[in-house]
Amino acid sequence: MTGPENATVGGVSEGESSKNGHGLDLKVEQLESEVRALERETKAIRQLLERAMEHRQKSHSELVLLLAGLVSKLPINEVGVVVSRLVEHNAQVGQFHAAIGRGAMDTVFVEQPVLQTLEQTRKGLLAAIKPVVEELIQSEPPFEKEMLASLSTQPDNFFSPGMVRANRCFLKGHVPRERIVREFGNDALALFNDLTTDPKLNPRPKAEEIVLCFKDDFTSQLELLASLPEEKKRALLELYQRVQRSKGSTEPARLQKGAFQRLSFLIELLHYYEHQNTEAPDVLFAQRLPALVEQLVITGPDDPLDEKLILSAEQLLGFVISPDHRRMIINNIGKGGGPAKTLKYVLRLRCDKVQDLDLSIAELVKHLIPPSQKPPPEKVAVILRLLQPEVQRLVVKAIMRYEKIRKPEAEALGKAIGTSLGLQGLEQLARVHADLPVEVERQMAWGKIKDLILQRKDATVVAAAIRERLNAKYDGDEIRQSWITLTEADPMSLIKIFCQLPYLANGKTDSIARTVMEAYISRLTHEKYAATYNKVVNSLRTMFHAKPDSPTLLNFIALARWANPDAANRLCADVGVKN
Repeated sequence: MTGPENATVGGVSEGESSKNGHGLDLKVEQLESEVRALERETKAIRQLLERAMEHRQKSHSELVLLLAGLVSKLPINEVGVVVSRLVEHNAQVGQFHAAIGRGAMDTVFVEQPVLQTLEQTRKGLLAAIKPVVEELIQSEPPFEKEMLASLSTQPDNFFSPGMVRANRCFLKGHVPRERIVREFGNDALALFNDLTTDPKLNPRPKAEEIVLCFKDDFTSQLELLASLPEEKKRALLELYQRVQRSKGSTEPARLQKGAFQRLSFLIELLHYYEHQNTEAPDVLFAQRLPALVEQLVITGPDDPLDEKLILSAEQLLGFVISPDHRRMIINNIGKGGGPAKTLKYVLRLRCDKVQDLDLSIAELVKHLIPPSQKPPPEKVAVILRLLQPEVQRLVVKAIMRYEKIRKPEAEALGKAIGTSLGLQGLEQLARVHADLPVEVERQMAWGKIKDLILQRKDATVVAAAIRERLNAKYDGDEIRQSWITLTEADPMSLIKIFCQLPYLANGKTDSIARTVMEAYISRLTHEKYAATYNKVVNSLRTMFHAKPDSPTLLNFIALARWANPDAANRLCADVGVKN
């Protein structure tokens, strides 16, 4: 290459280099300005974040203080444990906020055990639903197979209108009209009776809400129905047979209903845990689930309890996270009495940690041995075999000391039951009476007083019995139990006994009367006993309208004012009596 060419090339390269350098300077300046803008924006965001964190921390601390104050006022056990958990949670939130403020983004906030348990329970419920659905499908119930199968992946379909109607029809042995029309056509309606349409009560129901049942002569009419194809006749006959099998009392029908009840329990519980903000726990744990447990375990009014079914019910109860909710389910079983009530006490005593063990045993004994009756020992032993040997021994001990039957009969009955159970040392149990549990002894004593109230004994007699017991065993538990006993009486009996309680037979006032009256009035006006308060106010208001100067009315208000003037003023305002 010649010299001039080299010079030309070199000149062009230098010019291009200067242009490129100028462009880079412009880009650097632009980037620096963007960096400064980002720094200002980051600083502003950090200030907002610090302000939000400070506000969040203060509001969370105030919320924890409010919760701790409310919890400390509740009449529950282990209040200190709940408050300590709240304080610990508040400390963890403070540490987390402080770590974020320092820029420690790798700090992981510890997930609360309740949230971990909730997520594990949801996964366990979802895993348990699928095999139950498959079991129910294999039992060939009168459900649409696709509808049942969808519950494995979409449990909320259980609460869809179509599924709700199908569930009701399954339990009652009916079929929805919409299904018959869809699968077999309008001609098949001649084989059914309409259970929904009523000329007066429900003349024009919605078509999808109509429920049908098979006519008594269904099979003969099915053969005569010429407008229905043979294939549909066979399918309709198969549906009829499925409905009849599910309505029967055979073992396959019982297993089918048991699978349906377990499925209902699991889906209802899962739905609650996924919608806790909108679902009321009392409706689920006090009404729906107890009924499902009863239907699952109780096979008949005279059938003994089956331990396999009890184990199945306990497995379902194991999915309930809160111990209080489990106790709520168990305590609401057996409200109608009979074997279901026995199931309630059995489930309660089979728990790992039994609250008020002595009280539960006393209630079981009272249920197993009705007043003035002596049940066969083997019948009681069959029930006690469902319990642990240690609990069996405690129940037999309570039976041998039961005061509703004569002492020799109680000891003989307890020995016979213990022998049937294979328990040893029954003679010692019969001889030793000094170590009677305090709670059992208390329940027996107040049970006698309750019997006096139920027998309509004079108020002075009942008040004397209460005074005698409170003077012999004067503590907070006795006063509480005395109030509970009074609340179980009718309001007029409560008012009359309350008026007689402070006065001794010689006309003097009992030394503990004022303390007891204060406890009664504070409980009466507490929101926990709002139902009792309303009943008492209604009775006093009726008394006031009938006779404003009634001695019972004036005495009750005077005693209330003596114990608690503020509560008395509220009582007078609600009754309509001028102070």
